[in-house]
Amino acid sequence: MKTMFSYIKPYKWFAVIAISLMLVELAVELIQPLIIKKIIDDGIVLQDSATVWLWGGIMMLIAFLGFIAGVTNSFFSAHASQSFAFDLRNELFKKVQSFTMATFLRFPTAGLITRLTSDVSQVQQVLFMSLRVMLRTPLVVIGSLIMAFYVKPSLAVYLVIGAPFLAIFLFLMVRKGITYFSAVQRRVDRVNRVIQENLQAMRLVKAYLRGLYEASRFEKVAKSLKVDTSKALRTMEYIQPLLLFVMNVSLLVVLWFGAGKIEQGETQIGELVAIVNYALRMTGAFSMFSFIIVFISRAKASADRMEEVLLIEKGLEDDEKYEGSLEVGQRGTLRFDNVSFKYPQTDEFVLRNISFECDQGEKLAIMGATGSGKSTLLQLLPRFYDTTSGNIFVDGVNVKNWPLEKLREAIGYVPQRALLFTGSIHDNVTWGKIAASIEQVQEATIQAQIHDSIQHFPNDYETRVGQKGVNLSGGQKQRLSIARALIRKPEFLILDDSTSALDVKTESALWSALEGEEATMLVVTQKIRTAKGADRILLLEDGFVSAFGTHEELMEGSVLYQKIATSQQEQGVDDNV
Repeated sequence: MKTMFSYIKPYKWFAVIAISLMLVELAVELIQPLIIKKIIDDGIVLQDSATVWLWGGIMMLIAFLGFIAGVTNSFFSAHASQSFAFDLRNELFKKVQSFTMATFLRFPTAGLITRLTSDVSQVQQVLFMSLRVMLRTPLVVIGSLIMAFYVKPSLAVYLVIGAPFLAIFLFLMVRKGITYFSAVQRRVDRVNRVIQENLQAMRLVKAYLRGLYEASRFEKVAKSLKVDTSKALRTMEYIQPLLLFVMNVSLLVVLWFGAGKIEQGETQIGELVAIVNYALRMTGAFSMFSFIIVFISRAKASADRMEEVLLIEKGLEDDEKYEGSLEVGQRGTLRFDNVSFKYPQTDEFVLRNISFECDQGEKLAIMGATGSGKSTLLQLLPRFYDTTSGNIFVDGVNVKNWPLEKLREAIGYVPQRALLFTGSIHDNVTWGKIAASIEQVQEATIQAQIHDSIQHFPNDYETRVGQKGVNLSGGQKQRLSIARALIRKPEFLILDDSTSALDVKTESALWSALEGEEATMLVVTQKIRTAKGADRILLLEDGFVSAFGTHEELMEGSVLYQKIATSQQEQGVDDNV
């Protein structure tokens, strides 16, 4: 929770004002029984109507003061808590953006979403409630006890009989609550994960008629959430009856002995009424404790989960600060020197002893079976991951000596799965270069063979792209992704099997349009036809380099490449091998 408090500091004065106004409300609440005592003993008992009207008017005045203080307190409490949540949510999002891929994969996507939404809301709600009523609740109990002793110590002593027991009981319940609600938040993560998977695969679910299966899968995780939440809330429900029982017993004892003292003339009626009034205020406050413990327990569990993200120190891209001089050699050159790689927390190497070179402006086709390490190899260039051993040199400089921002500015990356963002077509293309002019946008889309299609859309470049490009075909999404990379005018263009949805004519036109580009291209492909147009081909097999050379060289010297070529020729994929 200490980390959470640091985000309240910018709004501490709003919080201080809110607490001050809350104390005004508290003072009004604690003074009222004294005024009632005065009205009864000095007014009603003595039949002095002037005293009744005087103190009645005073009570109405301070009640109005308490009302104004409460309304104003709500404003300052809301401002402090909402601003706190805004800053915290932004900081969490920025921290996630700074994760390396290895760190990012430590957290399930659904878990990060829960932290940024539900967990922030839980803590924000507790802050608001604390400034509004939660801090006042224990103060009402303490203040009522003090005022009760001020009015009549001999009766007030009966109100504290069960205090030690209640304190221990509440401490134990808070600890249990934190444990239970941590489990609940983990269940929320799982529910979010199932929802996310289902919505992303909705077409597949419908195509395979798996709606009932998905519903049963969701019902299972939702039931687990219900069971854990019910268990947590049921445990918390023990609090209120026990607290009220102890306080009601104390109240009955006060009434019993108070009535006797009135008969004996040792206590005035107003004093007993005041003590009872304070006891009732304590009982009302104790009835709030169960809700407070639920809120605090859930907030503590949420705060711990958010701190897990905020306190990560290693595995952040922001830590990659290169302070030396960068003496770049020939631009656009790439060299892998005996590179091996395995993913964090795994023992199996995905790439083993990979060595090859690319010259400036060269087009390198990367081929291999599924799982051979093609996409992984491409992810090492922009340093999504660092090599386990060996080195990668860009423009003659080890990538580890490149400032990360400069390295990635030199790369245009098109992932295997085309990803578009909600917004216009223009927004999605300029996502690669924010300050691009409309002429640059059109140049990139013309190269990517998507310009003519855009002109047929209802609003041209301002046509809205649905979530994940739902209103576009697979080929259109791929070409927009390519345009987004081309507009950067990158030194290296990475295409990770990014033309799989294009027809032969469109793909051929794309490669022709890219011939004038000075970028060094790394193209993952499964098509011999595409590989033939490359300057050289890197063939991977089980993480090793099986062959490296031109199409003609591999046709003569690589059995694996010959099998791939023959297979595609027999299937009619390429008739010109």
